[in-house]
This record gives sequence, structure tokens and C-alpha cells, in this order.
Amino acid sequence: MPRRARRSYPTKDATDLTDEQWAAITPLVTAPSPNGGRPTEIDRRAIVNALLYKNRTGCQWRMLPNDVPPMRSVRSYFDKWNRDGTFININDTLRKLARQALDAIRSRPSASWTPNPSKRPKQTESAATMGKKVNGRKRQCWVDTNTLIASLCS
Repeated sequence: MPRRARRSYPTKDATDLTDEQWAAITPLVTAPSPNGGRPTEIDRRAIVNALLYKNRTGCQWRMLPNDVPPMRSVRSYFDKWNRDGTFININDTLRKLARQALDAIRSRPSASWTPNPSKRPKQTESAATMGKKVNGRKRQCWVDTNTLIASLCS
């Protein structure tokens, strides 16, 4: 059964990439595999749009709409890009572009800091009763002077 053409979903913020956004990350997600193999038939832009939809809505993997690529393909690319550092490269590229748009002097920040270093998100009740003296996990993010994420949270 042929798939229908995908329409963007009416969420508060659009979840589909614009042409300009896609042009910025295309080299990062469409690079051929160094191991060779058969080229994929799945559109990488559709994969990225499905990941953005999942991130925006918080739906389960199996609850992705029928007009995006199959769940296994989307999850496979998510896992692969997570392992090989593609998401970190995308973050770095988008941060550089954002700094250029803000007319920053340098494309790389000269200073960074950790906002709210003692912030601890709440944890489940069972984890709190397992002998931990402090509830939650400590999260830290390094941000630059324009409050753009300089490195991913640990």
C-alpha cells in the first residue's frame, strides 16, 4: 500500500525542518557509511523530522504517526547517530550558526559557565528510598556567554 504524502503537524512550534535548517545539517546526516554497503532508500530528512516530532510531542516510539518512516528505521538512525556523535556535531554546527546570527565576535565562545550548578531534578520515589541521602540527580550543562549550550548535559 503506497504511503500518503506527509503533511506537517499543527503543533505550537512546527516540528518539520525548513529548507534553510535542512541545508545546515545535511552534510552531517547524509554522509555515506565508511563501511560501504547499499545506500539507504529512506529519506534522511524524513528521519530527522520524525525525531523532531517525537522530541516535541514526547510520544512513544511505537506511537509515531503512520506517515513518517517506519519506527524501526527511525529508532535505528537515532541509536546510530547517538553512538557516533552526530547529535553533538549537529549541536556544534547549530550553535556556531546561532552565534553568527547574533553577531558574536567569534564562532567559538571565549567563556562559559554552569547555570544553577546545584539543580537536582526530582527522581522516582523508589530511587529516593534506596539509601540515597539526596533526592535527584545532579545535572550540569555548560553554556556560553549567549546562553547557548556549549556542551551537552552530564
